[in-house]
Amino acid sequence: MLIKIDHASPQPLHDQIAGRLRQAIADGDPAAGERLPPARELADGLGVNVHTLLRAFQALRDEGLLEMRRGRGTTVTGTAPRLAAVGATARRLVDDARRAGMADEDILELVAVHL
Repeated sequence: MLIKIDHASPQPLHDQIAGRLRQAIADGDPAAGERLPPARELADGLGVNVHTLLRAFQALRDEGLLEMRRGRGTTVTGTAPRLAAVGATARRLVDDARRAGMADEDILELVAVHL
């Protein structure tokens, strides 16, 4: 599992971490039942405070994707069904935009405006 975050982004770091982990879980890496590396180790690898990482973990725990147990670590408990819905919406957007005659660069620019 390799995730990257953008320290210069206006998006909060914990949101970036949660989003990247959500996507990784949806892609099956890490899979349900798999234990994540220790929080301190992940935080160091990402260059963030451990509390920032734990805030991301808590959001994913609240969504039912992670189980956090003191002394036992953090385990992936589920998949991210919302991502499948977002992917389907994105596919519809691209299909509709192309049918409307938009070039791929214009579609990317349209999406970038809303980031």
